[in-house]
Amino acid sequence: MRTLLLSLALVAVSAAPALAADLPRATPVAETPALFDDATGGNANGDDPAIWVNKKNSARSLVIATAKEGGLYVYDLDGKQLQHIAAPPAPGKDDEPGRFNNVDLVYGFHGRDLAVVSDRGRDQLRFYAVDPVTLRLTDVSDPAAPYVFNKDQKEVNEARTAYGLATWQDGGGDYALVSRRHQTRIGLAKLTERRGKVSYKLVRTVDLPRAFELPDGSRWRPCGEPGELAQVEGMVVDRGRDVLYAAQEDVGIWRLPADLSGEPVLVDKVKEYGR
Repeated sequence: MRTLLLSLALVAVSAAPALAADLPRATPVAETPALFDDATGGNANGDDPAIWVNKKNSARSLVIATAKEGGLYVYDLDGKQLQHIAAPPAPGKDDEPGRFNNVDLVYGFHGRDLAVVSDRGRDQLRFYAVDPVTLRLTDVSDPAAPYVFNKDQKEVNEARTAYGLATWQDGGGDYALVSRRHQTRIGLAKLTERRGKVSYKLVRTVDLPRAFELPDGSRWRPCGEPGELAQVEGMVVDRGRDVLYAAQEDVGIWRLPADLSGEPVLVDKVKEYGR
């Protein structure tokens, strides 16, 4: 199977510190066409990719990438664009349009493999079924899907919306872990299916700390613009251990149970922590 690299970093994790020579190396062998973050290019700001593995023929696997207002792009392993899916338009004149932020995969959900996307502009999750024969994605999102974190369109327009994303499967169902933009909150949403359409229900949330005690006894509050907290974007689930690793910007990496039932543990800190 050939490998396509879209701004990805491959990281090896071991119980003891590894020497540089022991770490796997990733070598780019193909590149996708450039996307352009302007009006002519459809405001396509490439962000987050996921690789759908074709279990019958790995050479026919797909790279699925989000591009903010540019929607979703699908590539083969040679970097050739196979499909483009537009993000949904703004529901009203002064409302936010769709902005696809992160994408991850769920295999075998009611007989289908799904690409799950966090729509930062609309505060929703969207779902696309992967056809393993045609290699095309079809939108199977429930039109009546709720907002992830907000109550109404007015709150959505304030942009504290669905942001980072990781998927998780256990014996009880299929889930999406979603972070909230400009907040420290992570939510666990259970995927549901009705008449072929996919939706979700928020099960629980957890709020990571907003402030931290330093060795000198002072309190440190990482922040950006006024009212913006240290948000989480990058997340990944260790599915063999049902553990979520969540990267809180300006703070570090947290480890917590994937079902968000336990206490978060800060396992690594950024270089600027406490400054």
